Amino acid sequence: MIPEQILHQAFQEVLKIADPQESLPIALAIKFPQGVSGNCLVVGAGKASASMADALERYANVHWPKANLKGHVVTRYGHDVPEPFPNRKITIAEAAHPYPDQAGVEASQRITNLVGALRPGDLCIALISGGGSSLLALPAGQIQLDSLKLLTEELLRCGAPIEEINIVRKHVSDIQGGRLAQLAVSRGATVKAFIISDVVGDQASDIASGPCAPDPSSYFDAVQILEKYGLHTKLELAAIVDYLHKGQDGLYPETLKDSDSECRSIENYVFASAQQGLEAAARYCKEQAYEVHLLGDHISGEAKDFAAKQAQLIRQTLQHSSAKKMAWISGGETTVTIPKGITGQGGRCSEFLLALMQATMDIQGITALAADTDGIDGSEHNAGAFFHEEIRKQCIAKHLDIEHYLITHQAYRFFEQLNALVITGPTLTNVNDFRIVLIDRP
Repeated sequence: MIPEQILHQAFQEVLKIADPQESLPIALAIKFPQGVSGNCLVVGAGKASASMADALERYANVHWPKANLKGHVVTRYGHDVPEPFPNRKITIAEAAHPYPDQAGVEASQRITNLVGALRPGDLCIALISGGGSSLLALPAGQIQLDSLKLLTEELLRCGAPIEEINIVRKHVSDIQGGRLAQLAVSRGATVKAFIISDVVGDQASDIASGPCAPDPSSYFDAVQILEKYGLHTKLELAAIVDYLHKGQDGLYPETLKDSDSECRSIENYVFASAQQGLEAAARYCKEQAYEVHLLGDHISGEAKDFAAKQAQLIRQTLQHSSAKKMAWISGGETTVTIPKGITGQGGRCSEFLLALMQATMDIQGITALAADTDGIDGSEHNAGAFFHEEIRKQCIAKHLDIEHYLITHQAYRFFEQLNALVITGPTLTNVNDFRIVLIDRP
C-alpha cells in the first residue's frame, strides 16, 4: 500500500473508534448490565448526538423492552443520521455551529422543559459530544443571543483555547456548567451522561461545556479571560460583562461543584476519546511496518507554531534513527489567530498542514494528512488536507506562494488548487483533530 493510502486508512481507523454505532452499545451494556425499565428521558447535544441517539434507540429496542423511552437532542445542521431508526422516540433538532442561533435556543429550551418535567425515580440519559457548547444555547439572565454569538466570534478570533472559551460560556448559560443535571436531580431523577470527548484530558466539564458535570471554574475565571483578551471593554458585550461581575459578587448561583449534593445522583462516562483513536491509528501504522512516534492528544497552541515544532522533531528523528519507515501521530486542538481585516478560508488542520509543508519542502519521502474527525475543518466543507511528493511538485509548477497563503489564512484555497482536500462529509462523531506524518526512506 502506498503512503497516501496509508494516511487515509489511518484516519478511517480513528473514525471507527469514535463511531457511536459501534462504541455506544458497548458503553450502555457496561453501565446498565441489568437493562433499563421505567421512564427514561434521553437528551443531548453535539455533532455526534444524533448518531448517539440513534444507536441508543436501536440498542434499547432489543435490550430494554420495559423502558418507556422518549427524548430530544440537538446536533449541527446536516449531522442527522441518513437512515434513522423507524418511528424514533428521540427527536432530533439541528442548529448552528460554531456560532449559536435561534434554533439552538429553541432546542435547548425544549430539552430544559423535558428535564423539568421529570419525576422521582426517572432516569435521565444525556448524550454529549463536541460541538454541544454552541448547540446548547440558552443565555442566562438578560443576555441576548446576539451577544452570545458575538462572544464566541471574538474569543475564536483572538485565538483563545477552547477550555477558556467554555469557561466563559458556562457562566453565561442556564444549561451548561452542570445546570442541566442539577435540574434533573432537583426533580428526583438520576443522571447518566455518556460522552464522546473532543478535548485534551477528556474532562467531562470541558466537553460541550459540561452540561452534566461539576465545574472547577468560577465567575472570577470568566471575567479574567475576557480581560485577558481585552473584551471586557467591548460595548456590545456589556450585558455579558455585567452578568459575570454580578455572578462574581454572588448575585447569581455558581455552576455545579464537586461538593454539591446533587453530584451523588450524577455520573459522567467518557466512553470514546481522541487518545483511543490515535492508538488505533498507531496500531495500523505498526502493521504497515512503520516506527510510530505517538505524540498524544494534548497538542494545543497556534497551528503554525506546532507545525514548526513538528518539522524540527522530524529532522531530529531522521538524524538519530536508522528506520526506513517512520510515522508521527498526534491529536488535540490547535488554534488559528485571525488578524482583524482578514476573513480567511480554511481551518486549523489545513493551516497546520500548509505550515508543515512549507517547513519540510527539502525533506524527501514525506507525506502528511491533518483532518478534523467531525468532517468539518473551520470555515469550509472539507475535513482537512493532505500532501505527498507529487502535490509538492504541483505547488512548485503552479508557482504557489505558500507564505502568502499562510499570511492570509487561505489554506483551504491553497489545497483546493492542488486537489488535496480531505472531504468526508459529516462523520457524525467528533474526537477532535487527527494529524499523521509519514517518512518513507529509499
